[in-house]
Order: sequence, then structure tokens, then C-alpha cells
Amino acid sequence: MDDTLRLGSKVRQLRRRESLTQVQLASRLGISASYLNLIERNRRPLPAPLLIKLAQLCQVDIAEFAAENDARLIPDLTEVFADPVFEGTVVLPQDLEEVVTASPPVARAVITLYEAYRAARTTSGRDASEPGRGGDEAATIDLARLSSEEVSDFIQRRFNHFPELEVAAEQLWKDARLDRNDIGPGLVQHLARRLGVDVRFVAVGDAERATRRFDAHARRVTLSELLPPRSRNFQLAHQICLLTHGEVLARYTRDDRLTTDESRALCRIALANYFAGAVLMPYAPFWEAARRLRYDVELLGHRFRTSYEQVTQRLTTLQRPGCEGVPFHFIRVDVAGNISKRFSASGIRFARFSGACPRWNVFSAFLTPGRIRAQLSVMPDGTVYFCFARTVNKGVGGWHGAHALHAIGLGCRLEHARDLVYSDGMALEDLKAALPVGVTCRLCERMDCEQRAFPSSRHPLRMDENVRGVSFYAPVDAALPPPTTTSR
Repeated sequence: MDDTLRLGSKVRQLRRRESLTQVQLASRLGISASYLNLIERNRRPLPAPLLIKLAQLCQVDIAEFAAENDARLIPDLTEVFADPVFEGTVVLPQDLEEVVTASPPVARAVITLYEAYRAARTTSGRDASEPGRGGDEAATIDLARLSSEEVSDFIQRRFNHFPELEVAAEQLWKDARLDRNDIGPGLVQHLARRLGVDVRFVAVGDAERATRRFDAHARRVTLSELLPPRSRNFQLAHQICLLTHGEVLARYTRDDRLTTDESRALCRIALANYFAGAVLMPYAPFWEAARRLRYDVELLGHRFRTSYEQVTQRLTTLQRPGCEGVPFHFIRVDVAGNISKRFSASGIRFARFSGACPRWNVFSAFLTPGRIRAQLSVMPDGTVYFCFARTVNKGVGGWHGAHALHAIGLGCRLEHARDLVYSDGMALEDLKAALPVGVTCRLCERMDCEQRAFPSSRHPLRMDENVRGVSFYAPVDAALPPPTTTSR
């Protein structure tokens, strides 16, 4: 079915949200009620002029109608029904597609219900194993997880591009007359002259472990001396966004899928961070430099005086029409395998409810700290990605302070690999050398993987106590995977 025919449920959902009948909405759109009925039943496409008029009438961003947003519900539902709790229940891919096409809200409700089930199961196990832990504390932890998931989904739906914040960041450069060689003094002066806010740097013992603190009554921002200049500039730009663009942030966070105050607060922080990144790395100069330097992250960091992680996150935001960058996916993990940030413009799928495939090079990056590892990865559906990863070490507090080690992975589809400096010297045309990877073990059909940690939901578990295969959950007749030399 053509994607243009998949908007019927969205139109129906908006009409019901506005408490309008088909006759009333059709009248406002200037069409007949029978034509609107055909649109809602996916019997007629929604023309672009009507789409724009409907978005304006219901005061929604036109990006909400992107077919990709609902299409992403299908793999999420697939992962839900791969849970062992549904063992024996046959749910075919076309069944899930029909649910998403007919009613995206129902699909999202199933996913939300499953998230609640997992949270309750996790909390129950935690309470049983840790006597004395209160239910309120556990609920707070689960609420925080839900908020982070909702914000990740919000950013994904917007393709991590927020034009109003880009324009605001460019305007700040003009208003504050920032110096490209050192924007820090300009940000400090702008806060003082335009906003009446004093900036002070405090010693470690006086900072109360806060790297940035704003006192609204005293009109003062205090920054810890532990922050390097790039982080100081980032925090100053972040605070400027909160002080001057609250209306823009409020408009973005008036999203029905941000269901709690915690989610909306976390989203404001994420958007202010986006603004700060746009200030440190203005769109046009950064986009041009990225293309000329072939997305060399370290060189871009030197040019714009930013960190490796700041550059990688900025690279995922280059979605301005006519000035698009390479569509990257981004993932940040810790040494325990926890995914703390994720975004996909490349089309790659991240596991939502379980651990990622251990064959992704973002995990092997911990074996060679500080070095970039490149890899050709082929997914079960045959799609090939070029990925590179490196560890980053965040140290705060000197010798006895906290240190956090993460690995950051970026990747794109194979057709964009030649645009990246990290592909030099790699045999991109030799797809036999691509390393087979998956999304997560429960969804992966490859039974010949020596790193399989769980049985596949696609194949029945066959056990023979007298024979051991390539892994505990792989049948003995599964072939060993060929050796690969793509990672370096």
C-alpha cells in the first residue's frame, strides 16, 4: 500500500481529538464529507494542500504525518511479541502491519502497556532481592526510564532537527557578536548586558557538585572550575536558551506523547542542549566543514573547539532541506552495555526492550580505548551499514573525582560510506567481508552465532544434552560463521 494511503488513521485521530464530526471537518477543509470518509478509510490519498490545511487547522507540526513515524511502530511491536510471555501465540508481520495501519494509537498503547509490564516485573524482582527498598523509590526509577524513552521517541519523530532552534542559534551569533576563535567571552557579555545575568566560576569545594547552577533571584550563573572551556561554552549557551526561548521550548514540548511533567522537563533539557550544540557549531559552517573534512570527527572537534561527543551528536542533526548531511545513526553505551542515547536517521533498528547485538563494533571499542574502530555490518534483511566507534572518557573532579567511560557509535548506509574518511582503505565492494549483526538475539534469525545469548523467537529451541553447538542456544547443525577482517 502506498504511504500516502496510510494517513487515514491520523486524520481520524485528529478529528476526534478536536471533537469534530466528519461533516464539520470536511466543511472546514472545503471538501465533501464523503471524500473525507474515503480519506479516513484509506480509500483516497491525502493531497498535500489538504495535509497543510489540516495541520494548520489542528495546530500540529506537519512532521507528525511522516509515514516513517508510524512505520517504526512495527519493529517495536515485533520486539514486544518476541517476549517469552507470548510463547505459543502466533502473530504474523502482516498482523502487526494491519494494527499499525488501522490505529497507530492502539499500537502505541500496546507498547506502553508492555513497558509498564516490564517495569512492574523489574520492580517486583528488585523489591524481592533487596529488602528494605521502598516502592516509591522504585516507582521513581521506573518513571525516569519512561521519561527518557518518551524523549528519545520525540527526538526520533522529529528526525533530531529543530529549525526554530537553529534559527535562534544563528540569531544569537549576530546579537552577541560572537568571535569564532573564542565564543566564551561573547556569551558571558551577552548574559550580562542583554539578560542581566552575572557569570561566576567557582572552586570545587564551593560548587556543591553542580557543574552549572542558575540562581533566578540573584540573576547569577555559577559554573564549576572543573569544566573545560568547550563545556563552559556549552553550559552558557544552554542557559541562554532556557532564559530567552522558553516559548519555543514550550511549543515543542506540547506534545501529546510526552505524558508526564518529568518527560516534558527532560525534553526541555534535551532541546536546550540541541540549541547549545547549534551555537557552538553553527549549521552552515559546520555542514560545509563536515563535507570538506569528510566527517572527520576529531578534526571537526579541533576546528570548532568541541568534544568528540558534541561533534558526533551535531552530525546527526544535519537535516536542513537542501543542506543535508549524511544520515547517521548514533548510539552511546557504557561498559555494561546500557544504551543511554540513541537515534537513527540511517534506518538501522535499535532494540527498545532488550540488549543490542554484541557484534556491533560500539561494544568492541572498549577493547581499544581512544581508537576508532570501523566495521561493515550486514543486517538479517541484507542491508549493509558502515559503522565506526570510539570510547570517550568524561572525568569530573580531579584525581578522586568521578570518571565515566562510554563508547559512541556512528553509522550510515553503505552508499554513503565513501563520504566518510574512515572508509579509506576498506574493501567496501566486498560484501562477503561484512560482519553479520542483528538487532537483538530474540529477533535475530541467525542461528550460527557463537555470541547468541538468548534463543530466537523465530525458531523452536532444540536441545540435546549430549551435543554442544556453536553456542548454548544454537543447534549443533548451525554452521560456524566465517572469519572476518572488516573491523580495524
